Amino acid sequence: MKLIRHLTPTGPAWAALQPDGSARAVEGDILGSWRVTDKTVKPGKLLAPIAPAMIVCIGLNYAKHAAEGGKPPPERPVWFMKLPGAVVPSGDPIRLPAKQPSTKVDYEAELAIVLGQECRNATRANALDFVLGYTCANDVSARDWQRDFGGGQWNHAKSFDTFCPLGPVLVTRDEVPQPNALRIRSILNGQTMQDSNTADMIFDVPAIIEFLSADKTLPAGTLILTGTPEGVGFARNPPVWLKAGDTIVVEIEKIGTLTNPVIN
Repeated sequence: MKLIRHLTPTGPAWAALQPDGSARAVEGDILGSWRVTDKTVKPGKLLAPIAPAMIVCIGLNYAKHAAEGGKPPPERPVWFMKLPGAVVPSGDPIRLPAKQPSTKVDYEAELAIVLGQECRNATRANALDFVLGYTCANDVSARDWQRDFGGGQWNHAKSFDTFCPLGPVLVTRDEVPQPNALRIRSILNGQTMQDSNTADMIFDVPAIIEFLSADKTLPAGTLILTGTPEGVGFARNPPVWLKAGDTIVVEIEKIGTLTNPVIN
C-alpha cells in the first residue's frame, strides 16, 4: 500500500491512500504494530513519509554514473551520512545555502529504503525482510563543498537543511517485490536530466543492507539512499547547477513523483 505522513491538529500521523483517491487513518506505529482503520481522513499538510532515525547514503552505485565521473566501479559500497535536518517533503523548497554559500548545487534522483525494524548482520537472503518500504529521494549536493571545501569527506556537502527531499509516499515492500527493476528519472524545469533503471546499481538493495548492517546496528526508521544514475549536473557540458526559480522532480516507477522548487 501507499502510506503518507501528514499533519493533523494533534501532530503528525500516517494514512493509507485508497484506489479511489481517499485516505484512511493508520492506527499504531508503522515502525512497530499498526493497522489501517476504516476511518476516512482528509489529509493535512503533507510531511516527509518518515522522520528518519538516521540517514545512510551510498555513493557511486550506478555503473554509468561512476563512469561519467571518471571513477572505476567501487569494490565495496561507498557510504556516507546526511543530517536529519536535511529532510523536507515533496512540495517544500530546497533552500540554497547562504551562510556557507555554494554555487554548484546539484540534484541526484535516488531510490530510498526505509527499514521497518532494527537490523544487524542481515544476510542477502533475509535483507528485504527488514524493509518497511520505499520512497523517492533527492540527494541534493553542494559540489564545491564536496570537492574543494569539505576536507575530502562528503557529509558536509550533502547535509545542508533541505538537501534531502523525500516522498511523497512510502510504498510498502509487497508492492515493490523487485526494487532493482524500476525506471528512475529526474526532471529539471520540464527537461529530463536522468533517465535510467535501478537495475544499473552496482550493489543491489539486498547487498546494500547486508553490507551496512554487518557488525553494525541500524535502528528501525533508518533511511538508506541507494545512489544516483548518470545525468547529474556536474557531469554535463556545460555543468547544470540548481538555481532559485528552478523546479526539480524525481520520478520512480511504482512509487511516485517528488517535486521541489528551489529558492535562495
